[in-house]
Amino acid sequence: MPKSQVRKKKVYTPPTDVRPSQTAATSKPSPIWLPIAAVSLIVFGIGWLVVYYLSETLYPVAAWGYWNLAVGFGAMVSSLILLSRWR
Repeated sequence: MPKSQVRKKKVYTPPTDVRPSQTAATSKPSPIWLPIAAVSLIVFGIGWLVVYYLSETLYPVAAWGYWNLAVGFGAMVSSLILLSRWR
């Protein structure tokens, strides 16, 4: 039985309009305060919620009621926003 021909594969070259721009590779690194602020906000938010639950809603601010949850979770969400900008 005759052997089939082997096809030669072409070398793939990506299209020029899809290549990532060179400006993204040459951008500056993040400032040193950014990860420090993000970690501080995470610790602050967790600490706020822990104090709120352990004090049976008397502390940090009793008059705010359940808005204390918004403060704790808001601090953690803002830290995630900061971390999304970290390079």
